[in-house]
Amino acid sequence: MANKFFKKITCTSSSDLPYISAFVSEGKIKLSEIKYLPKNKIFLFSIERLNKEDKKNTNKITSIVKFSNIFSIKLNNFKFLDKDEILKLLAVDQLKKENNYEIILLFSSNRYITLNAEVIDIELTDQITNDKDTKL
Repeated sequence: MANKFFKKITCTSSSDLPYISAFVSEGKIKLSEIKYLPKNKIFLFSIERLNKEDKKNTNKITSIVKFSNIFSIKLNNFKFLDKDEILKLLAVDQLKKENNYEIILLFSSNRYITLNAEVIDIELTDQITNDKDTKL
């Protein structure tokens, strides 16, 4: 069995956010895999993404993306969607608004989620998968 390692990338500033955005762009998320835990101030989802970090390896990776210190979220154009629908994440961006941040998850079909955060605190953690490629 080949040696494998799974990475964990942490983003704690505006300058780190483009790296997370690049890794998850074009990733696919099942709508039912998106969770907001308001008591814990956590927003997270599972994403199936291309392995953009290794040019020789074109396998797909399942990762968990966790946003901490989120005090509210706003969904746009998510009405009447099937929980099994697959969404394509295009980018992650942020705006500074007064003393807080708005982190924007932009999806295909003009859908987006705005996360209102106290600070930028994002983790992307790869998950263990079997040796076979996963299908997007």
